[in-house]
Amino acid sequence: MKVDYLTPDGTILTEMGRRLARVRKQQGFSQTRLAEEAGLGVATLRRIESGQDGQMASWLKLLKALRMTASIDALLPETFDSPMAEVLAEAKTGKKPKVAEVSVRWGDERE
Repeated sequence: MKVDYLTPDGTILTEMGRRLARVRKQQGFSQTRLAEEAGLGVATLRRIESGQDGQMASWLKLLKALRMTASIDALLPETFDSPMAEVLAEAKTGKKPKVAEVSVRWGDERE
């Protein structure tokens, strides 16, 4: 399921829980073992996997236990270079925006 800004929060939590359960199983963790590794109660993990608990601290503990903290960067990158932000920043400094030079050959050019 693709999640976007129109997806209701409850649906996102349910999808995240489903994905977490899939990763947990793929990595060979039982709910009990993953809960222990993450320092959470089994009931908390069950609620998360069913989409009923969205506490960020619990998610962080689980990601650490699964050795998946790099996924945090994919979710929320440390820096986000927006093309519009770059243009506005260059405009403030008086620099001309960089324009990519494209060399197109149609095949019928005369040399």
